[in-house]
Formats: sequence, structure tokens, C-alpha cells
Amino acid sequence: MAYGEALERMHQAVAERAADRIADTLQLVRHPPVITLGRKRGATESVLVPRDIPVVAVERGGDATYHGPGQLVAYPIFKLGGADRDLHRFLRRLEQTVIAALDGLGVAGERSPGLTGVWVGRRKIASIGVAVRSWVSYHGVSLDVAPDPGFMAIRPCGMDSQIMTSLEEVLGRPVDFGQVRQAWLDAFCRVFDFDGGDFVCK
Repeated sequence: MAYGEALERMHQAVAERAADRIADTLQLVRHPPVITLGRKRGATESVLVPRDIPVVAVERGGDATYHGPGQLVAYPIFKLGGADRDLHRFLRRLEQTVIAALDGLGVAGERSPGLTGVWVGRRKIASIGVAVRSWVSYHGVSLDVAPDPGFMAIRPCGMDSQIMTSLEEVLGRPVDFGQVRQAWLDAFCRVFDFDGGDFVCK
């Protein structure tokens, strides 16, 4: 799905969730190549050689990131209430969904102290950047499934592009996107305690 279309759908879903017209919703997509810039000061300086890759400024926190067809991107449109009105806790739970999904695929993901995202050893496999409006989350998590040269156009989250890795690089073989998608959906349901009845996936 083109990034602009996904962004429009995301904004619409945030308004609907804030008004309680929809349940918590997870949008899982793959994008054509695009670079997005978060609100961090100097994010534009992390764009090196965009060539013909579109660059879009968005509302999420963080620096520059790249999305491409080698990724699955999860946009959780979740209403944060009660104890969940804690962005640090929410970010850690998003990380846990990736760690749990990777575990089901035979890969040991982990957190890196002081850094947001998920790592395999010293290389980053998932990036996170969120925004919240009326205590409804949007933007989200990108999980790198297949290698993508598009990362060479940026310094992802201000770091060297070589720091990024993917499931296929870690496992040394092709990976089925459908299998990754299902593992991640299952992980979201476990980590966020959804029983399936109140959880809508699009």
C-alpha cells in the first residue's frame, strides 16, 4: 500500500477510535520505498542520498526511517487507558510483540538499553516510532523481513545504515511473509491480552 494511502487510513482510524466508533485496530502493511521523518530535531540530516525515494515528514517521534517492500509495518490504532497511559510502557509492549514473534520464528530478539527497537546481537531488526492523539496511538513498528538496499539512503534513527539486519539475513534463507505476519498477529494478541473478539485486523 502506498504510504500516503496508509497515512490517510491511519488518521481516519484514529478519529474513529477516539470516538469509540471502532475497536482497537491493527493495520499490517507493506509499502513501496519511502523515507519518513519524525519530529526529532535534525531528522533531515539523516537523509543521505534519497535519489527517487519520496521523503515524507510525519507526526511520530524519532528520526529518519525507511520503509520498503522487504518490511512488514504494524500500525496499532489502540486507545490507551488506565495503566496503559504510559508511553514508555506502550513502547516496551510493542518491542515485546516483535521479540515474541521472532521467538516463534526461531530468532532471539532483544532490547538494547537506552535505545528503542529490537535487535539481534548488535544489529537492529525492528524500528519503532509512535504518535498519540486523544490517547489513541498511531504510526508504529517496522520489522525487516528481507534485505533492502533502500536503507543506504539514510542513517536509520541517526545510526549507520549497516546496523540494520533482516530475518532473511539472520536465518540465511528466504522467509515467507505470511508466516511472519501470522506470528506477529499472534504475538500482538498475547502481549496486549486480546482474546480475538474485540480485535480488528485490516
